[in-house]
Amino acid sequence: MLSMFLMCLKAFLVGGLICVIGQLLIDITKLTPAKILVLFVCTGVLLGAFGIYDRVVDFAGAGATIPLIGFGNTLATGVRDAIKENGFLGVVTGPLTACAGGVTVAILSGLITAFVTKPKDK
Repeated sequence: MLSMFLMCLKAFLVGGLICVIGQLLIDITKLTPAKILVLFVCTGVLLGAFGIYDRVVDFAGAGATIPLIGFGNTLATGVRDAIKENGFLGVVTGPLTACAGGVTVAILSGLITAFVTKPKDK
C-alpha cells in the first residue's frame, strides 16, 4: 500500500512540475501555447535521444510519460530502437511505430467525445 502511494506521489510531483514549467512559460514569456507544445516535444526528443529522460520515466512512471515531454521521449526511443533493427529506415518507421497506439487512442477519444457532446463554434 505504501509503495503504491509513493509511486503515485512521485508521478504527481514530476507531472505537476512539468505543468508548472509550462504555466510559467505561458505567464512569464510571450510564447504561445503552440510554441510551448513544440518546445516540450522537442525537449523530450533531445532528452530521450541522450537517454536522460529514461531515468525520469523510471523514477516517476506515468508522471513523466503522459505529458508532452514524454511524447517526445517516445519518439526518440522509437527511432533509436528502429535504427538498431532496420538501419537508416528506422528514422522514418520508428516514431510511427512507437506512437501509433497513443495517437490512435487520442483520435478515437476525440471522435467519441464529438459524438457524445454537442461541439460549438466559438
